[in-house]
Amino acid sequence: MSNLLTNVHESAFVSDSKNTYLVTGTYEYYHYMCDGFDDRGWGCGYRTLQTICSWMNYNYQNKEVPSLREIQDILVQLEDKPKSFLGSRQWIGSFEVCLVIDKLYDVPCKIVHVNKGDELQKIVEVLVTHFKTFGSPVMMGGDVDCSSKGIMGIRLGERDASLLIVDPHYVGREQTKEFLFNKGWVKWQPLQDFLSSSFYNLCLPQVKAQYKNEDMSR
Repeated sequence: MSNLLTNVHESAFVSDSKNTYLVTGTYEYYHYMCDGFDDRGWGCGYRTLQTICSWMNYNYQNKEVPSLREIQDILVQLEDKPKSFLGSRQWIGSFEVCLVIDKLYDVPCKIVHVNKGDELQKIVEVLVTHFKTFGSPVMMGGDVDCSSKGIMGIRLGERDASLLIVDPHYVGREQTKEFLFNKGWVKWQPLQDFLSSSFYNLCLPQVKAQYKNEDMSR
């Protein structure tokens, strides 16, 4: 495993655990330039995919987390992308994440499409059921709001639900989980704060944690 921080969502204090549903098991926090490769401005979807792959490694099948180039190569092999995609700075979204996870781990993913941000209430029960049933990390992407997000939980409030976001756009050395939370790279975001003009796609890996490694968090 790498020396990246694990389970960074744990810094987001939860006072009402009864109405909160979280990721199960261990994952590593992948973000811009975390491996020395400069992917600022285009690599966020790849980094969220790597975070999900790290969860697979800890909890399902222990394989190497693919590099950005290897992810591109898989998509070309699957004929989802042309050969010109290799070495490019083209973004990937939830659908491509679904393809790579299926190829690497033989795990199907559920794709949930929301036409616009003000309809996100429709995914509340979907996410509650997902975290209760599977507990795997979720990838979220969109069009106007094109920033990839890792979703590590959902909290039900009296008026609105909030998603627990692990943001791959951070650049720098991850100092502590608390640092990331205090700076907003890990946060609870109410559904009403998402862009109403953007559609959203979510990729939900349909797999449970099969085993638990020793706690390697730091």
